[in-house]
This record gives sequence, C-alpha cells and structure tokens, in this order.
Amino acid sequence: MTKIKIITDSTAYLAKEYAEQEKVTVVPLNYIFGDETGKEPFPGEFNDFFEKLKTTKLFPSTSQPSAGDFFEAFNQAFEEGYESIVAILLSSKLSGTYNSAVLAKNMLDNKRIIIIDSLNSAANLKFLVEEAVNMAKLGRTVEEIKAHINKMKEKMHVYLTTDTLEYLSRGGRLSSVQATVGNILNIKPLIELKDGELKLLEKVRGKNKAISSIIAKVPEDVKKIGVCHVLDEENAEKMKLALEEKFPQATVTLDELGPVIGSHLGPKGIGICFY
Repeated sequence: MTKIKIITDSTAYLAKEYAEQEKVTVVPLNYIFGDETGKEPFPGEFNDFFEKLKTTKLFPSTSQPSAGDFFEAFNQAFEEGYESIVAILLSSKLSGTYNSAVLAKNMLDNKRIIIIDSLNSAANLKFLVEEAVNMAKLGRTVEEIKAHINKMKEKMHVYLTTDTLEYLSRGGRLSSVQATVGNILNIKPLIELKDGELKLLEKVRGKNKAISSIIAKVPEDVKKIGVCHVLDEENAEKMKLALEEKFPQATVTLDELGPVIGSHLGPKGIGICFY
C-alpha cells in the first residue's frame, strides 16, 4: 500500500490533536498585527488575537506561507518515508497559498506531489482533508483521492454573516460611511463563498434574520455542516441545535475561525460550511 502524506494549511482549522493523530502536516499562514508578527495557530489558541482585535483600531494583514515553507514540508514527508503527497489548500482566489505550494513542487520537480486548489476554506477545507485522510487509510491511490476531492469540492457551499460591519470596513471591503450607516440600521451582510471567491449575496436587518436566512439555504440532502464562528459559541451552539433538528441525517460540527479568515468578519462573526 502506498504511504500517502496529506498536507493542508492553517485555514482548515483542524484540531491540533487530529492533525497529530492522523499525521496531517499543517503549513500555517502568517499575520502581522501592529508590531506583532505570527503564524496562524490551531483552534483553541485564537482568543488573544481576537481580544486584541476588539480593543484596537489596527487591522492585521495576512500573507501566504512561502514556497520555502512548502518545500520544507514536502521534503520532510519524503524523508519520513512517504511515497506520495496530496496537498489540499485554501482557495487560490483568496490567497497565494496554492501558488506557493506549486512553486515548491516545481523546485523539487517531483511528480509524486499532487496539489489541489480546494476553492474553499474553513470547515469545508477541513472536510476535504478528513475525506483524503480516510481514503488514504483505505488504500486508495493519489489519483483516486484527487478525483474524489475535486468532485466533492464542487458540491460545497459557504454562507457567513457579521455582528458588525466595522471589520469589513477596516479590511477595506466597505467604506467607513457604508459601515456606519449599516450599523445604525442594524444591517447584516450575507456573504457567500462562490467559485472560490467571497461575494456579497444580500443584506438583511438583524442578526437573527441573517442566521435564519443562512439556515434556509441548506438543502435537504446535506451530508455535513460546519457551524463556523469567531468568539460566538453561544449563537453557534444554538445554530448547531437548529440544524441538527432540521437535518437529523447530517453530521453537524462546531468550528472556530482563526485570524486569517475571522479578521474580516470580526468577533461574533458566524456562518456555515456544508456539502
């Protein structure tokens, strides 16, 4: 049986224990926040970052891992005896992470490395990684894993909303005037990840209505749902219960969003990933 290494990046927000147990290599994205430079950590380690985001007017900038980071990860996998690598990464339309990995593969000139642009992020990226891990355990080939993951990613959807428009404004996605007016009117955006890009789908009044609109978009035949949030466990738990009640056949997970994705939504941002 071919020994296959699964690699992803930090925006899959895999639990540290899962990554260690399943030997999944997580290549972190980077952030600069004022005078602080860091690598995106694992779920459970985000609180300090978001508490700082709440109490400052600064906005962090993020950057993809370097080609050298992937070069090191690929090399290490081969040194550990893996025969092939499947890297499943954040949407190339949101970050240069995928391009860094392709550059590293070209530097190694190694045909045993498969790199997949997930066109997704957060829980959906996590679901793809989990699927690849399970397939590798079952002895599937890299070609079978690649074909299945590429088919699976086409059936995925992401819908998000925010508690305030302030962070979309700070990140340059909205003007400060739009954000101020929107906050006064209690406007919540419904953001969709479509074809690998974040797009404004519609605007609704009030967070409860936004959450109801998101739940209404989930189809009857849904298999897996990740409720993703930024420091909003209370609403996330309620949303999870509502989804479990409405879709008893589906697996529903609770997932934290980290600095790279969560900064644009801000604290209390919430949404779902599903397929």
